[in-house]
Amino acid sequence: MTLQTPEHDEAHGGGLGSRLNWLRAAVLGANDGIVSTAGLVVGVAGATQDRATLLTAGLAGLLAGSMSMAAGEYVSVSTQRDSEKAALALERRELATAPQAELVELTDLLEGKGLERQLAREVAEQLTEHDALRAHAEVELGIDPDELTNPWHAAAASFLAFTAGALLPLLAIVLPPAAHRLWITVVAVLVALAVCGWSSARLGSAPPGRAVLRNAGGGALAMAVTYAAGTLLGAVGA
Repeated sequence: MTLQTPEHDEAHGGGLGSRLNWLRAAVLGANDGIVSTAGLVVGVAGATQDRATLLTAGLAGLLAGSMSMAAGEYVSVSTQRDSEKAALALERRELATAPQAELVELTDLLEGKGLERQLAREVAEQLTEHDALRAHAEVELGIDPDELTNPWHAAAASFLAFTAGALLPLLAIVLPPAAHRLWITVVAVLVALAVCGWSSARLGSAPPGRAVLRNAGGGALAMAVTYAAGTLLGAVGA
């Protein structure tokens, strides 16, 4: 009789964690674009129904938000990349000047992960023989030397994600007739935020219900506050 093993669909690619982080960043960037632009255009809609004014405000918010997200992500990831390169350079110098001490350090780290001392020593020697820098980078620093973070990729991803999210409330507020644009925008934004909440929860293997409620609830609160402020300012201006 042939024993059949159950299917195992879990992915084990080396870049799985990195891909999931990029996906989460994309979802969060789109979420930010939706909420910030929706709050802006709904707030302006509380003061005026002029399509040109709404379009101008929405476009300004989209461009300002996407550029801010891209610049912030570039600076943040550049700092992370510089830190990773500095840590690798230090590790390279230590391997060149004190190889035996580094071998003992790697052995201690592997033993701390649960290997017996003798086995940890043998594994450390084999890893060092194969690629000492990579072994220390991955075990000691948690860095893959071949996959350092790229600030340009991060900036572009944030820019595109924010822009994609911001386009939805912008189009929803300017395309429909004046009598329907507000409720269409609110419904479209809440649906989009629910999808973003569900997606982020699924990517993090968390229950989606709470994430959807938090996301949609936060967006609804933002639109309510900005609409009330816009209506008040519009009444005062009138």
